[in-house]
Amino acid sequence: MDKEFLPKYHFHFIGIGGIGMSAIAMGLLKKGYSVSGSDLVKNNETNKLEQLGAIIFYSQLRQNIEFVTSKFNNKLINFVVSSAIKPENEEFSYCRKKNLPIKHRSEILAKLMQTYTALAVAGSHGKTSTSTFLSTLLELCTHNSSSITGGIIPIYNSNCHLENTKFLVAEVDESDGTIGEYKSDIGIINNIDFDHCDHFSNLSDVISTFKKFAANSKKLLFNFDCENTRNNFCSDSKWSNTTTNNVAYALIPTEINENHTIGEYYENENFISSLNIPIPGLHNLSNVTAAIAASRMIGIDFLEIKKNIKYLKLPKKRFEFRGQIAKRKLYDDYAHHPNEIKETIKLGRLFIRNIHNNQSQKSRLVAVFQPHRYSRVKQFAKEFANELSKADVIYVTSIYAAGEKNEDKINSRIITDLIYKQNKNVSYITNYYEITKNFEELTQKGDLILNMGAGDCHNFWSILNGKKD
Repeated sequence: MDKEFLPKYHFHFIGIGGIGMSAIAMGLLKKGYSVSGSDLVKNNETNKLEQLGAIIFYSQLRQNIEFVTSKFNNKLINFVVSSAIKPENEEFSYCRKKNLPIKHRSEILAKLMQTYTALAVAGSHGKTSTSTFLSTLLELCTHNSSSITGGIIPIYNSNCHLENTKFLVAEVDESDGTIGEYKSDIGIINNIDFDHCDHFSNLSDVISTFKKFAANSKKLLFNFDCENTRNNFCSDSKWSNTTTNNVAYALIPTEINENHTIGEYYENENFISSLNIPIPGLHNLSNVTAAIAASRMIGIDFLEIKKNIKYLKLPKKRFEFRGQIAKRKLYDDYAHHPNEIKETIKLGRLFIRNIHNNQSQKSRLVAVFQPHRYSRVKQFAKEFANELSKADVIYVTSIYAAGEKNEDKINSRIITDLIYKQNKNVSYITNYYEITKNFEELTQKGDLILNMGAGDCHNFWSILNGKKD
């Protein structure tokens, strides 16, 4: 790192408990910097940070900033924010009023990346899964890799593993347009879709942002199967799960079930080997293929990859089996965009098919969805309805605002009314406590329950079991 990041610097994160912010804060702690931060909610990430020596405030008041500036008056303090922090936030507002040095989280991550051979994982969907698969392969094949991601990677049981290694896998976020800040040795684009309507006006805006990211990548690796990446980017390095023609890396599926996917792997149209991927779902096969391709691009021997591929696991909240309760199985998934819901329900159907083959009782696919952001519901209500209606039974909860103001008076009934036209088995349920209270009536034995969303919906399992996450 340059002189701006000498150990005499202190970092204070406003909103430190978020999965992305906590990863960067953890990385700085591991690099030897002093760190503090604030959040309104205590969680696993803030607990880990406190154990590593961070000072955490569970409020966001002016006094926190005064305490930090007083305690660390022998250091130069950077106050770090993400785009989720609103101007009216008391800490943020006070920092601006006092002209204190404020950094966006993307600036800090970009600086960290400069000291490594950086593999930056980008894309509208599947970033965390791809980052997890790539991190796992690099750890097992090289023992010389670090990671900063937006999810909990099973091999590290953390969203951050930052050591003095050669490689760094970094998940980079396009949601606020800061993706252009990152310079990488290999830039990976999974796919491009219109999303984050609070920041982008249309698909062209999203594509332009990814073009800035591509321009800052020494080598670009992209998904040839995605129309928006195929039509807008040019690189010798691309992957596919549908064709071997004119792609550097292809993994063509030959068998798919709820436990694994078997496929034939090709490089530059030459068959290399069959691979048994211990992860279900075609969308996950694409993410695994990206991880293999990136590993090969930095020179990892294919036989090493094949040997270690059996250790791949999905990150938490990605079709994560939480458990069985009253003979109903519950899975958590982060799906919060229509195309993500589409793939998650398809994967759920794969599991249901296997249940039907093994027992006489007919199982139902029950979708419980917590919409995320008013702007997203306003933009994609019809698409949400189309995909959710493919479940057997659908429950839609109140919208998780993620800090947005509801200027257009949007609510979840927009989605449920549209679903009702296609599938009558739909209900609006205010919250997860209401679902828990009426769980026996709303579900039945043998159900596979898919709990989807990007808000606090993943507390559902704990609420069902009478405790809070």
